[in-house]
Amino acid sequence: MPTVALLLVLVAAFAHAAWNLFAKTAEGGTTFVWLSALAGVVLYLPALVVALVVAPGRLGAVALGFMVGSGLLHSLYFVLLQRGYRDGDLSLVYPLARGTGPLLSTAAAVAFFAERPSPLALAGSALIVGAVLSLTARPRGSAGAATAFALLTGVSIAAYTLWDKQAVGDQSVSPIIYLWGLQLVNTMVLSAWVLRRPERIVSTWRNSRRQVLGVGLLSPGAYILVLYALERAPVSYVAPAREVSILIATALGTTVLAEEGLGHRLVAAGGIVLGIAALAIG
Repeated sequence: MPTVALLLVLVAAFAHAAWNLFAKTAEGGTTFVWLSALAGVVLYLPALVVALVVAPGRLGAVALGFMVGSGLLHSLYFVLLQRGYRDGDLSLVYPLARGTGPLLSTAAAVAFFAERPSPLALAGSALIVGAVLSLTARPRGSAGAATAFALLTGVSIAAYTLWDKQAVGDQSVSPIIYLWGLQLVNTMVLSAWVLRRPERIVSTWRNSRRQVLGVGLLSPGAYILVLYALERAPVSYVAPAREVSILIATALGTTVLAEEGLGHRLVAAGGIVLGIAALAIG
């Protein structure tokens, strides 16, 4: 895996874990997801203008179709994730969702994109996925609903990862423009539900304004970095490498939110670090 791509992924991991902490502590469900997407559209408008002037890439009908498809997949992803956080801990839902995603996307990349990661990279991927899944072990068991929604979130992660790899790779779309476009689609799709209850918008903004702005800034920023990494490395390397965010999110969940299982999760996090090293070398 190229060093630049790995660095992009690691920085994105910090931002990703941080915005999930914001999302876990927020109120509002789908309304919160809509407000965060709208905040992202507004906050990244200057970056969009710069990208359109400097390096717009190809912006034909196919590229726009990819943005629409990705916006729909990301809408599903955010709603499922927020639903999982309603019933489960950050240190349960996040690892399970993030572990399922790369497991499926790596398998699909090999099957459909003819990617052939090296044996060492595959071993690193397997180690990351195994460590991530082991983090879901809970001393007192896990909530069934939270686990189900986390697994469904993982499926949506695999779907948008593969979809977006095609967009930024084959279609040569600027990652910034692509991200802004899918955020706009995300906002428009959820508007059909959210705008029917304006009182919830006011309430969610009043109670979770800081979280809305945090997710609106960090979520698009993290994914823009991932899209740039996907331009430079195969998805079967990038998707598992992103999971170093598990280490960060676990630390946040067990310290900031006082969740259980710190010792076990630190051991599993060591497996993630080793897996990242294998990916970098492989």
